[in-house]
Amino acid sequence: MAGARAALKAAGHKADVVTVPGALEIPAAIALADQDGSYDGYVAIGVVIRGETYHFEIVAGESARGIMALTMDGLPIGNGILTVENEAQAIVRADPAQKDKGGEAAKAAIALYELKKKWGD
Repeated sequence: MAGARAALKAAGHKADVVTVPGALEIPAAIALADQDGSYDGYVAIGVVIRGETYHFEIVAGESARGIMALTMDGLPIGNGILTVENEAQAIVRADPAQKDKGGEAAKAAIALYELKKKWGD
C-alpha cells in the first residue's frame, strides 16, 4: 500500500482505503464503490500465497478475472494483487524500494483513468 499511496500522491491524486476479507472480495468491493460514483479509479492491493491445496489457483484466477471484467466494463483499475509462493516473495514485490508492485498498480490505474478521460464514457 505504501508504494500505491506514494504513486498516487506524486501524481496529485487522493485515495481512500477500503479493507475486505480477502482477494475474492476485492472485485465486488470495487463494483460496489463504483455505484456511488465518488471515485475516478481503483487500485486493487492484496496477496494470495500458495498453500497446500488447489484453493490458491481459484482465488488467484477468480480475483484477476473479476478485476479484468470490471476493467473491460470501463473502470480504471490497477491490479496489485500479488500471487506468490511465500511471504518472502510478497515482501520483495510489495516493498517500494524493491519491486514496488503497489506503485506500479497505482500508475496503471492512473494511466487507465487518463485514457478514460480522453475517450470519455
